[in-house]
Amino acid sequence: MYICDLALDNFRSYEHEVLSFDPGPVMLIGSNGQGKTNIVEAIAYLATLSSHRAGTDAALVHRPSQPPYPSGAVVRARVMHGERPQLIELEIISGKANRARLNKYACSPREVLGIIQTVVFAPEDLGLIRDEPAIRRKFLDDLAITMTPRLAGVKADYDKVITQRASLLRKAKFSRDFLDDTLEVWNEQLASYAAQLIAARVRVLQRIRPFVAEAYHQVSHGQSQMWLTYRSSIDRFDRSIDLAQSKGINDQELCQELEHSLLDIPALTQRLVSAMNVLRDKECERGVNLIGAHRDDLSIFLNHLPVKGFASHGEQWSSALALRLGSFHLLRDDNQQRHNGVNDPILILDDVFAELDEKRRQRLTKIISSVEQTIITCAVEDDVPEQLRGQRLYVANSAVSTEPSLSSSVVISNDSNIDIDNESSITDQFLEDNDDLER
Repeated sequence: MYICDLALDNFRSYEHEVLSFDPGPVMLIGSNGQGKTNIVEAIAYLATLSSHRAGTDAALVHRPSQPPYPSGAVVRARVMHGERPQLIELEIISGKANRARLNKYACSPREVLGIIQTVVFAPEDLGLIRDEPAIRRKFLDDLAITMTPRLAGVKADYDKVITQRASLLRKAKFSRDFLDDTLEVWNEQLASYAAQLIAARVRVLQRIRPFVAEAYHQVSHGQSQMWLTYRSSIDRFDRSIDLAQSKGINDQELCQELEHSLLDIPALTQRLVSAMNVLRDKECERGVNLIGAHRDDLSIFLNHLPVKGFASHGEQWSSALALRLGSFHLLRDDNQQRHNGVNDPILILDDVFAELDEKRRQRLTKIISSVEQTIITCAVEDDVPEQLRGQRLYVANSAVSTEPSLSSSVVISNDSNIDIDNESSITDQFLEDNDDLER
């Protein structure tokens, strides 16, 4: 798959912008702070309905220096699956539910999940190695939802339940008269959603593990073996096992045994309910949910040592890159199994080459040279290996040109039929170009 047209209205630093992309490598070149990452963020948002940079959608809406301020942003894209185009439109509305259209017809935003698939690698991905478990949980959840979009509903319901249950636990600190019956209902809901989410994460982990190991082998030139395992709060409760702190030992056989037990959703649900009953007094005392999918982690090892705290800076970079490359190959493999043909996700490398040494640049280039579409942002064109210098677009002051100038005018590829001179006609013309999609 590849994006051939992208339109932004009031998204981040862009008031109005229309771009056309070629398949193959696409370079977005410009100094820091000019708007390159905002473009790739918009593409990734179409794929996941979330931003890898912002915690709330409100941050995505353009804020001009002077009123009037827009109430929302619109992102539109035409994506090609082989010879078949599809048009996606998302309206991001501050403080309200977002709206979506697919091939000109209104739909739920969740219905567009999976149509565009992206894998984004950015400098922030060092957080996958260094930061808190929530970052690694999101990594697994995003992959699971991309492969099985219905899980977006499970994840949303789970997040609501843990918020409401935590509120109930905080109230129970002052009065437990109403607690027993009410808490029992929330326990069952939390356990049910958590079991589905944990099982989905483990299935993703079991499938991605060999791809990540191979990617790390290629990027590091075989210096170490990378291994991933799922660290669950229910296993620590049931067995008093903490894999990430067991003297740094990576017991792969034990890891796989524990993971296998997490795939039985009915049994896992009962384990979680039982644990919540045992932990009731502690949870009421602290006013927090002490067990569930929100307490789990993804443990990452090089050979027999955890990456976090033991790996060098270069090994951490290689590990983060291997996680993203493994994601790409997992999605490619999943698409091939589902559709009996190669259908690559869109690979986005956001200001990555400047962070890599020459050897890692060349190894990465060799791995991704055949990807259907790779979108690369960079501040210095020479940072990108020659083999990946395909279509070049230059970004300055949130305006895009095919020429390396500071011009604020927008220039798009000659084969585009989208007229951008008349801003009011952007939406209509973008849709008119796709009348054949209904057929």
